[in-house]
Amino acid sequence: MGHRHPLGHRHPNGVVRLDHVVAFSPDLDRTVAALERDGLPLRRVREGPTPAGAMRQAFFRLGEVILEVVENPPGTPGAEDRAREARFYGIAFVVADIDALAEELGELPVPGGVLGSVRDAVQPGRRIATMRREANLGLPVAFMTAPPE
Repeated sequence: MGHRHPLGHRHPNGVVRLDHVVAFSPDLDRTVAALERDGLPLRRVREGPTPAGAMRQAFFRLGEVILEVVENPPGTPGAEDRAREARFYGIAFVVADIDALAEELGELPVPGGVLGSVRDAVQPGRRIATMRREANLGLPVAFMTAPPE
C-alpha cells in the first residue's frame, strides 16, 4: 500500500498540486457535447493557433484542476480518424520553485538533464518546463509556477 500524504503536501520534487490534464480529440465539438452531457460545464473555447499547431481548445474546470481538450491539429494521425475517441495526452503540475526543480532535474545522468528549459507559459505571469522524451515517462509531463494572485 502506498504512503498517503495530506492534501497539499509538498512532494520532494516541489509539486504542490495538479494544475491541468490534457486530452486530444479529433472532433472537439463532439467531445465538448459529451462532457457537457456528463455534467461538466464548458468554461471557454479558445480559437487560434497553439505552439503544437492545434487551432481549437476547450476548457473545463474540475474543482481546482482544468481539463484542456485540444482538437487534433490538421494533418496529424489523430485528426484523420474523426470517429476516434478523445484520448488522454498529458498532465501538468504546479511546483513551489520551478528553478530549483530545473536545477535538480538538470543534474540527472542524461545529457542536458530530463527537463526542458524553463520559459514563459501561455498563461500570463506563469512559467513552465516540460519533461524531455529521454525521461521515458510514457506521456507528456509539465511543471508550472502557480498562477499570480
